[in-house]
Amino acid sequence: MASPGRGADVSTDPRLLDDAALERSSVVANNAMNRGRGLSGVNSYARDLGFDPFAVLAERLPAPVRWIDVCCGAGRALLEAEERFAAEYPAASVALLGVDLVGYFQRAPRSSRLRLVTASAHEWRPEGVVDLVTCVHGLHYIGDKLALLTAMAGWLAPGGILAAHFDPGSIRHRDGSAAARPVLAELRRAGMDYDSRRHLVTARGPAALRFPATYLGADDTAGPGYTGQPAVTSHYTF
Repeated sequence: MASPGRGADVSTDPRLLDDAALERSSVVANNAMNRGRGLSGVNSYARDLGFDPFAVLAERLPAPVRWIDVCCGAGRALLEAEERFAAEYPAASVALLGVDLVGYFQRAPRSSRLRLVTASAHEWRPEGVVDLVTCVHGLHYIGDKLALLTAMAGWLAPGGILAAHFDPGSIRHRDGSAAARPVLAELRRAGMDYDSRRHLVTARGPAALRFPATYLGADDTAGPGYTGQPAVTSHYTF
């Protein structure tokens, strides 16, 4: 699997940043990423993911449910989910958690059901397994994308769902050439799906990824990704 990003070997290429430097980059440490997406509707998680996270969780009730949203931005989708659960399932055991580097949240949670955490996605890890893990257009700004994908897949409870936007073209060899082929092969081996139209990786837990790669560092000067916004390419040896 990909090695931890904090130990990235960036000494041979000045373009490549380790995670600490990357998180100070204006491409990554911005307060505009994922700010306006709600839970459902035109500009929403339901539209971008192809399913409604609230409906997925509601189907699992009355068992306890847990959703973690990585790179949650303003947390609008989670805040709206908190309100809907309060209105429709006030007695249900629901835990909602959002993690974002910037911490520019729309507002504070209104109940203990929701926590919004300011933390690095490279370092943060949950306690226990999760029913739903999402990362909506967040991996574009991550250095060691393969390590984070591996971690998120490992958080899933049996039958849990992972959905993360991912661009295989952002994975590069040391020399900058495309390294999508071995990445997609490993996703298939692990029983995960990649929807090239939505640029979306999905999996049902448990899922175990083992990327045969060592992380070297990230390039924040690569230019726009498929969204049209500046993105980060991640470099590895395979």
